[in-house]
Amino acid sequence: MNNSRVLPMELLSVVGSEKIDFSVLAKRNNPAGGAIGLIFFGAFWTAFISIFVVLIFGPLFKGEDVHFEANGVATTANWENFEPMIFPTLLTGLFVLVGIGMLVWGFYLLFQKGGYFVGTASRLLHYKKGIINTFDWEQFSGNMEINHKKGTITLQLRTGGMVSRKNRSDEFVPDTVYISGATNVLEIEKICRKRIKENDPTPAKID
Repeated sequence: MNNSRVLPMELLSVVGSEKIDFSVLAKRNNPAGGAIGLIFFGAFWTAFISIFVVLIFGPLFKGEDVHFEANGVATTANWENFEPMIFPTLLTGLFVLVGIGMLVWGFYLLFQKGGYFVGTASRLLHYKKGIINTFDWEQFSGNMEINHKKGTITLQLRTGGMVSRKNRSDEFVPDTVYISGATNVLEIEKICRKRIKENDPTPAKID
């Protein structure tokens, strides 16, 4: 499970003399589902706005006039009199940019690499692009989500925030650490659960 020979030297220097329980090179930084959903929504948004672009600007590209009402006044616009089209152009351009932005961001999230994860007896370390984040095991609540087929594990932290829900009471949503591409995810889950239990800051209940 250990493969410290391929870990970045900066990460190994932070680990120091600690024994490595496991190491993983994560395939992606975020769950694929959210990124794919954003891509589909961005594609739908862009396609929907494109309909209005064709309806509004189609006649202009055919060399025809565009007739519409502005503040209740009948207005005609063409390439020689484009001023009435400035506001519709800026507005539709903004919506198109929003759609393209969602598509770009969705593909970025989908293909964003996850970096290296290393577990030791006292903490979980995450290395990505020269930045190292460390999580003491006591920061985790012990709640996990494991997908054996995809080799993913999501660990919930004790920190998080309240999220407002429509027609429902506010809900606490914990922060998470997402690890993907683990070939031995079940063994990693056992190690994580063991370390979290060993470092649990809450006192045991005595009946």
